[in-house]
Amino acid sequence: MLQKIQRFGGAMFAPAMLFSISGLMVGISALATTVDIVGDLAVYGTPWYVFWTIIQRGSWTVFKRLPLLFAVALPIGLAQKQPARCCLEALVAYFAYCFFLSEIIKLSGDNLGLKYPSSLTPASGITVIDGIKTLDTGIIGPLAVSATVVAIHDRFYDAKVPDWLGTFSGSSLVYLISFFAVFALAAISAAIVPFAYAVTETLRHALAGVGPFGVGIFVFLERALEPMGLHHLLYMPIYYDNLVIHDGIYATWTNLLPILSHSTRPLNELAPWAGFTATGWGKLFGLPAIAAAFYFTAKPERRAGLKVILLPAIVASVVCGVTEPLEFLFMFTYPGLFLLYAVLSSCLAMTMNFFGIVGIFSGGLMEMTAFNFIPLMRMHAGSYLLALGIGLAFSLIFFVSFRALILVYDLKTPGREDHVSNRAAIDRLTGSGFAKEQSPNGEVSIQSDQDHVLAERVIQLLGGVGNIVGATNCATRLRVEVADPSIVADNASFVAVGAKGLIITGKTAQVIIGISVPRVKEHFDQIMGLEPGFVPTTSASPAASAAHKRGDICFFDIDGTLAWQDPRVAQELPESERDLSPYPNEAVSQAIRDFVAKGNMAFICTGAR
Repeated sequence: MLQKIQRFGGAMFAPAMLFSISGLMVGISALATTVDIVGDLAVYGTPWYVFWTIIQRGSWTVFKRLPLLFAVALPIGLAQKQPARCCLEALVAYFAYCFFLSEIIKLSGDNLGLKYPSSLTPASGITVIDGIKTLDTGIIGPLAVSATVVAIHDRFYDAKVPDWLGTFSGSSLVYLISFFAVFALAAISAAIVPFAYAVTETLRHALAGVGPFGVGIFVFLERALEPMGLHHLLYMPIYYDNLVIHDGIYATWTNLLPILSHSTRPLNELAPWAGFTATGWGKLFGLPAIAAAFYFTAKPERRAGLKVILLPAIVASVVCGVTEPLEFLFMFTYPGLFLLYAVLSSCLAMTMNFFGIVGIFSGGLMEMTAFNFIPLMRMHAGSYLLALGIGLAFSLIFFVSFRALILVYDLKTPGREDHVSNRAAIDRLTGSGFAKEQSPNGEVSIQSDQDHVLAERVIQLLGGVGNIVGATNCATRLRVEVADPSIVADNASFVAVGAKGLIITGKTAQVIIGISVPRVKEHFDQIMGLEPGFVPTTSASPAASAAHKRGDICFFDIDGTLAWQDPRVAQELPESERDLSPYPNEAVSQAIRDFVAKGNMAFICTGAR
């Protein structure tokens, strides 16, 4: 169950990756159309005004279509097979869900306490999704629809149907089943959502009135849940749904930017609900101070090498808000330090909130600049200067606290270890020389080659192709389900080949890659044979190979019919499974991939047998 929750949380992060650039463009276009800032250029009707008005309109795309984005994005991280087709199925099913709810409200709205609006404008409990007047379910509705479609897709996408029903196979079959599933889901939503409004409204008032102490608790829990990969589930409903403010904190704050940029009233009076996004202050001021503590407590001869690790991690934390590269240096080796980090981050967030500093501060400097500093600096510069002073004071607290604990308890933090991981041991484990495969100057020639090599090393350390069941990724982690976790290498081995760290929970291995994980995942899929035209290029490790000693081989005709099978395969299969032919054409690719993933070999016959 924990594995499924982690994958679900990581999949929900995909749309959030688009928010920073959209917020940046909204902020810049708002500034460019403000007369107080650019003068007569921003007068209505000028070419300048027309251009930036068009840009501003387009910048709202992400925030105005959040339900659609979440409906389409979830299958990217959750679907086990053909995720692109699953995205299409989820989109169509979500539109059907909206139409179902629209008709239910039109016919029975009075019984539900909802009034169907006469025009294409939102009303109480009603929203408009691409011209469909439907029940406002926030992001919960599209997530429920998308998760339902993913489950149906994984179960029925490659299901066999009689030849005369061939047109109802694949995506057609998935949508047919999803059509009736989302109809039932729409009926349930219409019955329970109006009652949920009352509960949400009560919770909203409670959260809005918690003040700095409540913000501190939220930030502490958000940091504390990160090792398990569950922090997305905590902040998603608050940031992007109606839990604290209607339409979510991000969308509402962005919508209010023109008003906030002209008001001199304190921001905590105008938008007190925005205090919950204070998780980014620890990324901006806390983690760099912790990195400095590691550096100045390291052995002098190790500092040069440590700097190479720390500097990119600091940039990732401060600029992008990506914290794993630094946090995983101490998260599991010294949980006490991570607890101190969570507590100090909570105190920093409470202090900022106490002094009235609120806004979109959940990411790094790039996101903070887009949503706060660029559009609001003119009227609220004093608040941001105060935030700088508070942040620097807490940086000193972070540094002194971590340095003292490291020295008093002689903790073997990075740069203080008694030994260094042996590269030769890693080469023996993976069966290849990492250094030898690099270019003559000691570096991988191009980024693509570097990502490919890292993907190969990760597969090897996970036990080889035969030990990998499935894989997804979130913003910084590669989440891999393995058949046998006992043959997965240790954390030090993954760090030695270029990853940031490893977390093993049951049969789920979370490999911390960093912000380059989407590129590494592409190479990972190619090596695993998950895309046409690619075959595994990495052999399984000795431990993994021991589990697949049969060396089974099957030949398939180009139409998917089984041409020849190693007799040993038939002998080991139950009688009901020995007749493997013919395969439906649409299922051939997935069947062969599954066969190869188990350590077997398959060949396509394009001529005579």
